[in-house]
Amino acid sequence: MKIVAIIQARMTSTRLPGKVLKKVMDKTLLEYQLERVSRSQLINEIIVATTTNETDDPIVNLCKQLGYTTYRGSEEDVLSRYYGAAMDAKAEVVVRLTSDCPLIDPAVIDQVIQLFIDNCPNVDYVSNTLERTYPRGMDTEVMSMNALIKAYRKATLESDREHVTAYIYSNESEYSLLNLKSSEVLSQYRWTVDTIEDFELIQRILMELYPFNNNFSQKDIIDLLTNHHDWSLINAHIEQKEM
Repeated sequence: MKIVAIIQARMTSTRLPGKVLKKVMDKTLLEYQLERVSRSQLINEIIVATTTNETDDPIVNLCKQLGYTTYRGSEEDVLSRYYGAAMDAKAEVVVRLTSDCPLIDPAVIDQVIQLFIDNCPNVDYVSNTLERTYPRGMDTEVMSMNALIKAYRKATLESDREHVTAYIYSNESEYSLLNLKSSEVLSQYRWTVDTIEDFELIQRILMELYPFNNNFSQKDIIDLLTNHHDWSLINAHIEQKEM
């Protein structure tokens, strides 16, 4: 089966515009994420799905420079953007990732994908977010192409079109869902980039770990923050935006 990772990215995020191309040590956050996702052992293709807005031309240019495929679609109807990207790639399984997770661990991605594979064809959707036990920033969703097609055709609410998988996990009677739980609860950690405080924390982590081990793991981040208790306080007050 062809497994395609689609990373949604745009420059006009409301809280921290241009965050995906903010740089740490002369490398954009999107580059760090693409580098990490490309280490997945199970993903066959990576697509960055951005919008048709001119403001997102820099994302397309960067991906072209790095050798990654892009797809351009609606800014608001992200579900249709995913559908278009997946159809173009002839995906059989779609891995949904968001560009605000530059520290995502490829091993975590593969664990979610493997749970999906192990339960095929009796599962439509697997994630590690239905019950949050992983750090925010390790978010991975995996769905069959048929599940995505059904959501694309049936979702009518604006929130369901904007949030891609909301229709799937909100309609459990129509889909078979599974959740991957961490062996310990790590949901107190916030490694996503939505505000300048989030960026400051991510910047510190990258500057500390990347020069010595560019393939650092989720455990390496936790060990680092255990030695620097105050770092997690930088963005501890940030509330995740409601859907």
